[in-house]
Amino acid sequence: MDRAEPFRFLASPPSLFRSRAIARTALFCLLLASLTTLAAAGTVVDATGMQVSVTGGQRIVTLGSDVTEIVYALGAGDRIVALDRGSKFPAATSSKPNVGYRRKLSAEGVAGLSPDLIIAAEDIGPPDAVDVLKSLAVPIVLVPEDNSPQGIVRKIALVAEVLGKTEEGKALAAKVTAEFDAAASLAAKVAPANRKKVIFFHGLIKLTAAGAGTSANAIIGYAGGINPMREVNGYKAASEEKLVEMAPDVILMMGDGNGGPTPEQVFAIPALSTTPAAANRALVVLDGAYMIGFGPRTAEAVRDLAEALYPEEIGTPAN
Repeated sequence: MDRAEPFRFLASPPSLFRSRAIARTALFCLLLASLTTLAAAGTVVDATGMQVSVTGGQRIVTLGSDVTEIVYALGAGDRIVALDRGSKFPAATSSKPNVGYRRKLSAEGVAGLSPDLIIAAEDIGPPDAVDVLKSLAVPIVLVPEDNSPQGIVRKIALVAEVLGKTEEGKALAAKVTAEFDAAASLAAKVAPANRKKVIFFHGLIKLTAAGAGTSANAIIGYAGGINPMREVNGYKAASEEKLVEMAPDVILMMGDGNGGPTPEQVFAIPALSTTPAAANRALVVLDGAYMIGFGPRTAEAVRDLAEALYPEEIGTPAN
């Protein structure tokens, strides 16, 4: 059949031509709609712009706390056969095998679980392990790293599409957006002159602090804080001289799983002992995945941090 002229029946009577044309057009549209539906259900575009054919989804490995939380929030946690070390929420994750830190993966360890789908944060590694995983006959969908409420919605939409849970994804995205808007609005209650300087340290050994482009920097901003380290990109070691100059009002850290870090541990460090934060024993400790994962619970973390920073302005006592 000539593609340029798909329906030519010049020898037929006009009425027959019209009926056949209508029938063939209807059939063509029906087939096209069916093919489009199949393509949409079986192929997704991931964070890297790659088209990934998703043929499985009953034995899923999730890599990234945000990814894991979204899968559970969409009601598909029972399909997860393994996850990364950082995925600790909800409680059901504790019964799943973990494959280690998502940036230090063992390709053999992941492949040995016989997954039929891998849904992973965009920053998984190392590169050679990722290359090995991509060479396997297992689809890998990379979820975008985006430290914004819009980014969370993008993550939810992609994971929902992969899982065939589009409607559940829309409902979850609407809920998360409303919660994030409510949490971020708390910062509007704080006068600009009263905003506190907050530094997030990933650890105390080298005093590695979060700068621009990090999820910690974004959380500080949404909660109404000012990050003095935002002048540098990524995580950088902060010198004692620089910390004295920046004079942080609050130190923000992740919990170590053993009840720390404590104010005694943090402010015993010479570089922090003379800061305004030390004078007021101002230390806020939050769970890592909860605080910087940028997943379904991030709005709660923004609210908790805002309330801890500004109990008087916001009207909720700090925990």
